[in-house]
Amino acid sequence: MRCAPAVGALAAAALAAAALAAAFALNPILGGDAALTEKKEPAPGARIEILDPAMNAVLAPGAAVRLLGDAFQFTEGPAWLPWEGGVLVFSDIPADTLYRWTETAGLAVFRKPSHNANGNTADPEGRLVTCEHGSRTVTRTAPDGAVVTLASTYQGKKLNSPNDVVVRSDGTVWFTDPPYGIKPAEQEQPANYVFRLDPGAAEPVQVADDFVRPNGLCFSPDEKFLYVADSSNRSHIRRFRVTGENSLAGGEVFAKIQPPGPDGIRSDADGRLYVTAGDGVHILGPDGRLLGKIRLPVQPANCTFGGPERRTLFITARTHLYAVTLAVRGSR
Repeated sequence: MRCAPAVGALAAAALAAAALAAAFALNPILGGDAALTEKKEPAPGARIEILDPAMNAVLAPGAAVRLLGDAFQFTEGPAWLPWEGGVLVFSDIPADTLYRWTETAGLAVFRKPSHNANGNTADPEGRLVTCEHGSRTVTRTAPDGAVVTLASTYQGKKLNSPNDVVVRSDGTVWFTDPPYGIKPAEQEQPANYVFRLDPGAAEPVQVADDFVRPNGLCFSPDEKFLYVADSSNRSHIRRFRVTGENSLAGGEVFAKIQPPGPDGIRSDADGRLYVTAGDGVHILGPDGRLLGKIRLPVQPANCTFGGPERRTLFITARTHLYAVTLAVRGSR
């Protein structure tokens, strides 16, 4: 199980919330941007489909998909941070903007420009870790707003286009590097790797080199396994065993995803996977069995757990932001 952030780190995050608000001018989206004003309504065209009785354990009574915002360009990378009592940060890649959302304040701009940020996650200390297409880097944002670059090259050559990222409880940063954000002539890496960046290291090390389009990734609750999506025509999720040396072994296909296009992945505390795909979010049991789907009218790209007790699944889906409250907790 991933360890919770230390109490001291959470306290520091709370104390820095006001400085963060000033640093990024977190202004509510109002007036001329009324199309992006926060929504709290049932999501038209969304429904929950039960394909296996085990899916019932996932659903809270009366579970329904809510629409939180729309009229974005292409949303990605939701991450739940412990700042201000809990805030969701997510990307709109072509809009070059990071947004934030809270239950009380709704939607606001978090950072613009964002260097075409894509995947985001929280590290064990509650800091925001971001994959940036525009800068071809992985960065980290502290609660006071300070941004540092964690990785920009591998073997002296520019990264392709860091896509999605997770951080293990030991502080190692794991990310995928497909070429989605660059032109073919700009690619300097000979392959599309999965990387691990050790704390304090100048460059990452590659831990998998046989993906066509590595994309979303997540650890099992006990961190013994790493799941990685291949969004190419392979359209599957692979499962790797994490060794004592923090390398990967195995890599067998855990599940085929149809319709195609597995993207973001998250795990709940019981080891189920939540995989964004062509028709919605697929919920897989720890054995890879398809339990059900959260069907959406627009194709989702990523998801994360957050909210009180981490029971809310937030879903970024092209022009929309959705949420559904579940009976299970997200893995840390």
